[in-house]
Amino acid sequence: MPRLANLRRITELDPVADHEEILRISAGLEFPWDYQKALEFALFRTYCVPTISGLLERTGEFERRPQKRYDDTAVLMTELVEHGYDSPRGREALRVVNRQHGRYDISNDDMRYVLATFIYDPIDWVNQYGWRPLSRNEQLAAFHFYRAVGARMGIRDIPADFGEYRAFKDAYEQQHFVFADSNRRIGQYTLDLFCSWYPSVARPVVTRAVIALLDPPMIRAFGFTAAPPWLSTLGRLALRARAAVVRRLPVRRTLKLTNARNRTYPGYPNGYRPSDLGASSSTAR
Repeated sequence: MPRLANLRRITELDPVADHEEILRISAGLEFPWDYQKALEFALFRTYCVPTISGLLERTGEFERRPQKRYDDTAVLMTELVEHGYDSPRGREALRVVNRQHGRYDISNDDMRYVLATFIYDPIDWVNQYGWRPLSRNEQLAAFHFYRAVGARMGIRDIPADFGEYRAFKDAYEQQHFVFADSNRRIGQYTLDLFCSWYPSVARPVVTRAVIALLDPPMIRAFGFTAAPPWLSTLGRLALRARAAVVRRLPVRRTLKLTNARNRTYPGYPNGYRPSDLGASSSTAR
């Protein structure tokens, strides 16, 4: 059936040799909304680690410019997916990422962990809430893609096996997801950012809806009050209802990656280069 045309193409490709093309199809054609939301929650998840939230708090970026920091991260990652990490735009995006990270003392293990969330959190999200589950080729392609990105970021000791890296992520969360005041503050800044995308009258509902989608370890690490079980169930049912609708839509033919809406760089990528990201707003054209 036409709805599965992209999946058939993915099945024909090799998840190692063709991982860039597979991820581009998966994230840009098959699940653009799901990948965007999954990466929002993946970044949110990393703030449960006190060394990560503490660094973000010390930089002051989340307090002063949360929207810009979010857009910088999202757009730089989509540059890599859309154009490839070794393309001119991809290399430019990686230089920005490495320059930003190089300003701070970030442990290799924290870097390995954050990179892992970019692989496994979208897999978990799509398998739960997407219009179809990710194929094995799509899952392996994401692993090989971000492993290659991590190597170009200078991240050491990235596991070479899909299951081994997943086990590292799970163990890291079990060990490092503990409450800290910095978790709470960065978590609240992030909640406020999510709410700012909606009319003020809807923001209390958005806050409750977001918290309803967090798992218990995240709730504890942030020090949030858990949502009632019925609200968590309702939120998940709503996402699955959306998936049922999307399943009946025509196959997407146009990539939705760097041209997705962002609030800091209107019209991106038109008139911008990756090097404009991460700089002060006065330098962006």
